[in-house]
Amino acid sequence: MAPQDSVAPTTTLRAEYQASTGSKTFTHTLPSAVATSTTEKSAYLSALRGLVVQTQEEVNAFLTAKMEEDKTVASTAGLKADEKKAEENYGEEAVEEDE
Repeated sequence: MAPQDSVAPTTTLRAEYQASTGSKTFTHTLPSAVATSTTEKSAYLSALRGLVVQTQEEVNAFLTAKMEEDKTVASTAGLKADEKKAEENYGEEAVEEDE
């Protein structure tokens, strides 16, 4: 019996957006979550944190584009875009302040 290639398992970071007008999935792959040493655990957590920030930026950019599309459609239809309603539908980005 030939030895099997050992492939490290991967972990997937996934965020989904679903609405009546469509959906979008944001996916990133991380190296194995199985870590035995402190160094490996630290590297995994560092990669995870970086991908969470990257995913958040991608989601924010996507939602901003969706809001702009809605404004364009409303404008074309002769309607005024309701900023308050848009914020309710898509959320408002909270800006973090450095201490």
